[in-house]
Amino acid sequence: MLKGRMSAGDRAFMIFDYTIITLFLVATLYPFVFVISASVSDPTALGRGEVWLWPVGLQFNSYKRVLGDPQIWTSYYNTIWYVVVGTAINLFLTTVTAYPLSRRYFSGRGKVMMFVAFTMFFSGGMVPTYLLVKSLGLMNTRLAVVLPVAISTWNMIIMRTFFEGIPVELEEAAKIDGENDLGILARIMIPLSKPVIAVMVLFYAVGHWNSWFNAMLYINDTDKNPLQILLRKILIQFDQNTIMADVQLGQDMIGQSIRYATIMVSTLPILCAYPFLQKYFVKGVMIGAIKG
Repeated sequence: MLKGRMSAGDRAFMIFDYTIITLFLVATLYPFVFVISASVSDPTALGRGEVWLWPVGLQFNSYKRVLGDPQIWTSYYNTIWYVVVGTAINLFLTTVTAYPLSRRYFSGRGKVMMFVAFTMFFSGGMVPTYLLVKSLGLMNTRLAVVLPVAISTWNMIIMRTFFEGIPVELEEAAKIDGENDLGILARIMIPLSKPVIAVMVLFYAVGHWNSWFNAMLYINDTDKNPLQILLRKILIQFDQNTIMADVQLGQDMIGQSIRYATIMVSTLPILCAYPFLQKYFVKGVMIGAIKG
């Protein structure tokens, strides 16, 4: 609609729409901006409550303190390991489960889907899962973090729906050329499924990056803890005596500033990865959500 031909009602709606969007943008963006500003502000000004949007007394001592801790880099390595290995397992299992369930000629497809959907609403619970992990000898191993979440039912259904949207004529033509189901999956389905695969990578990777509960349950060795466990320790269990000792020694660092710096250090990598997958995100989700 041309701007000159907009009615009063249309203009009022546009103003209302942009106002709501702007409020949502501010509500979403402000906490992130505040954390950035607080992490590079003078701890004294932060303690007095002078920081609310822009940094006050710009300094980077909190980042030096955080990045100088060897435990940060150990936790980073563990988190990257969990993200890479866990996401690879997730993608493999999700793909090989979604493809056969998307084929209408698959015998018993409806019954299998019924059992799969059942797991979305009911599970064995935390205690049986813990006992299972323990009985399998996975306690205090990295596999204990990634195997209990090896596949997401919801993500599998999204990928199955995407596969169903691929023209069946391509599969029939491949079978005429002598391809089997594995070849069709590898040479046709997966190359045509880059949008939904990118979405799965984003969903699973973010899930592994932010995960801490499984590590808290199954990991006793601090050298295997992910970054989020360390972040939780700093945010919740920060030693106040250490903070006071730092102040008495004249170091311009307080625990609150360290917390904000740690949040930024643990958040930035996954935020930097998002723009590379964003172009696939909307397309993959919409195709997987509308059809079927």
